Amino acid sequence: MLLLTRVAMRRLKILFLCTGNSCRSQMAEGWARHLKGETIEAYSAGTVKHGMNERAVRVMAEAGVDISGHSSKTVDELPGQEFDYAITLCGHANESCPLFPGNVKRLHQGFDDPPKLAAEAKSEEEALAHYRRVRDEIRTFIEGMPENLG
Repeated sequence: MLLLTRVAMRRLKILFLCTGNSCRSQMAEGWARHLKGETIEAYSAGTVKHGMNERAVRVMAEAGVDISGHSSKTVDELPGQEFDYAITLCGHANESCPLFPGNVKRLHQGFDDPPKLAAEAKSEEEALAHYRRVRDEIRTFIEGMPENLG
């Protein structure tokens, strides 16, 4: 019984991957830490580093989640980490997802790219609306964890 309790208390280690680790993967890490910190140990990384996206930081703060202390990093900057899941959030990361040692389950849950959508925006408010929509979609996905991980 004691062993079962320890296993049940172990948090899932989840890596959220996107190309630049600047927006969607950072939002997912932030939501997972905020909403599921008791059950999920969340990380994020990219295939390259783009730095933190200021609009992503802003809209997450609006929702009460502070990701301003996060930093953009690549998978190579997480040496020795063993994950239960690697979840890609964009098509490019899904296509170029690195291989991980061990029993890592790979999943893909794609979300629109806010910076790309915002590039066509006619105002800052219109640009932020794209970020807010994707932020909220990512929140819904995270809220469904771990049941929605299959």
